Amino acid sequence: MPERRSGLDVGRAGEDLAAAWYEARGYAVVERNWRCPEGEIDIVARRGRLVVIAEVKARSSDRFGLPVEAVVRDKQRRLRRLAMAWMRECGVRGVGLRFDVVSVLAGGVEVLEDAF
Repeated sequence: MPERRSGLDVGRAGEDLAAAWYEARGYAVVERNWRCPEGEIDIVARRGRLVVIAEVKARSSDRFGLPVEAVVRDKQRRLRRLAMAWMRECGVRGVGLRFDVVSVLAGGVEVLEDAF
């Protein structure tokens, strides 16, 4: 019988895979799990003048739906606010901003670029 992993383990492994995906494509991962009182950004990646805010959703199965389906409008709005807070805190200006959703399902990585 396969070993069952906790949700925290699955999430951490998913974020590791997502970070590796960005790095393999020439992005620098500048933040992981950045937090402020309003919430958390899973990954902030940068390539040149483009900043990517990536929401990572990892699942061990699709029993409860596809990971990407969990990023609903409220989550999208929160991520936009968090991105602005991160940019203010880090003094980042004059960059392009893109929001991606990274879906990790059973070890496979799919990135929906410019998701919202």
